[in-house]
Amino acid sequence: MSHFSPDDLARQLGRGLLSFPVTHFDAQGAFLEGRYRDHCGWMLEHELTGLFAAGGTGEFFSLTPDEVAKVVAAAVQEANGRIPVIAGCGYGTAIATGIARDAEKAGADGLLLLPPYLMNSTQNGLAEHVEAVCRATGLGVIVYNRDNAIVDDETLARLCDRNPNLIGFKDGVGDIELMTRIFARMGDRLTYIGGLPTAETFATPYLTMGVTTYSSAIFNFMPEWALAFYKAVRAGDQAHVMAGLRDFVLPYIALRNRGKGYAVSIVKAGMRIVGRDAGPVRSPLTDLSVQEEAELRVLIDRAKG
Repeated sequence: MSHFSPDDLARQLGRGLLSFPVTHFDAQGAFLEGRYRDHCGWMLEHELTGLFAAGGTGEFFSLTPDEVAKVVAAAVQEANGRIPVIAGCGYGTAIATGIARDAEKAGADGLLLLPPYLMNSTQNGLAEHVEAVCRATGLGVIVYNRDNAIVDDETLARLCDRNPNLIGFKDGVGDIELMTRIFARMGDRLTYIGGLPTAETFATPYLTMGVTTYSSAIFNFMPEWALAFYKAVRAGDQAHVMAGLRDFVLPYIALRNRGKGYAVSIVKAGMRIVGRDAGPVRSPLTDLSVQEEAELRVLIDRAKG
């Protein structure tokens, strides 16, 4: 059973930093529940306001629906009501509604609705998809605007009017005009989450538009650094923010951009470097090369000082 109502979830998520644990696999790609739970527990030793299980960084796209439920249940057990656990959800409507119901049974507190697999659609079609997921569960739902699933402000307003458990909007597009229209129209009806990769790059400008939180993948391997950066953003400490961007985030992004699909691979590489190996990524993703991982090690060592 959920520990956070949709309204409680919305208030909680906007208060601080969020993170997405990677999903742990062995060499054959099987889920390692014990090591995953250990990692979630380690993350929860630090200051977080929400844990997104089986999200994009958690390789949602490579998990079966049954595996999503197992990953979410493991995170729920480890969190034990201390902070909300939000489950990844997606694919076509029939699969997404099933994942939503399974996540609720597993004890999740909310859902992050990722884009439907591959399909492009009209605003009406996207609205039907989002509404079907909202109505399949009593959990709070966060819609993730990105790629082939970009709802506009009018569609989002209709969805908010019809679905009280639609409590959040995560932006992965970076369209300033659209974000401004959405915030101007919905105001505090929604909690707004920064979801562009890498979120730290956009944190300061997005804060001025009412986006008080974002999801940090870097938290997986440098939680103290990630928290200090987030607090600098919230405090308006521009010198700290710019130093963090210049010395770590921008070189990290340049390394990530060398390979397609490296957004997850580079996080797992970071975990190996700090001694918290989460195993390989699942295909079709590929891991960083030995040389690339060595370059990441230099960045991490310098950032940790």
